[in-house]
Amino acid sequence: MAIDDWLLDQLLDQPGQGVLRLYTWSTPTLSLGHHQRLIAPAWRRAARQGRLTLVRRPSGGGAVLHGGSLTYALHWPEAPRQGQRAYGLVSAWLAQALAPLGLILTPGQEEATVAPAHCFASSTVADLVGRDHQKRVGSAQLWRRRQLLQHGSVLLDPPALLWQELFAEPPPAAPKTATADLSATALQQQLGCRAISALGGGALVDQPLRTWEWAAIDRRRHRFLLT
Repeated sequence: MAIDDWLLDQLLDQPGQGVLRLYTWSTPTLSLGHHQRLIAPAWRRAARQGRLTLVRRPSGGGAVLHGGSLTYALHWPEAPRQGQRAYGLVSAWLAQALAPLGLILTPGQEEATVAPAHCFASSTVADLVGRDHQKRVGSAQLWRRRQLLQHGSVLLDPPALLWQELFAEPPPAAPKTATADLSATALQQQLGCRAISALGGGALVDQPLRTWEWAAIDRRRHRFLLT
């Protein structure tokens, strides 16, 4: 989360240069939305037992269990100022990218109300659902001086027992598709290929972070760790 927060600040210094990050998590992690203050006892218990890491996102929304999923972070300079317009363009990009993998998605239909305890408990037009009506992609935004960070989680095969423990309900079943290659790696390739045409950007450049950049990120990690 510190990386995404730092990258958003860099958009202010590098106008016109956006960043797309696609990543997975090495251990089960629960990220809470920026404004989410209630931490359920089950979440704290799992964290104390070392089975879960708790972090806070710079973006909004409800809690997201990161595991068996792919996270995207789109840092979009001068994005459409209407939040719903930006959500719509990103949803179109995601749907177009995932369709060739057999994952057919459409926007959710629920009304946007107070954020639920966890992200996948509801599906608004900012989210994407499958043919089985299960939510597959949840997204949230953060605007900072006209620059947009949009976070999202593409749900593949979450840890069922941990999901049940944290949210007191079973997770969505793994999606059934016509292709066997519905993996995080395949998703990364598809999302990267489609990003240019769908979001109107230039050529994608794979650029690892440099030593001084990691040092700057490390100095803000404490903002996002929860104990």
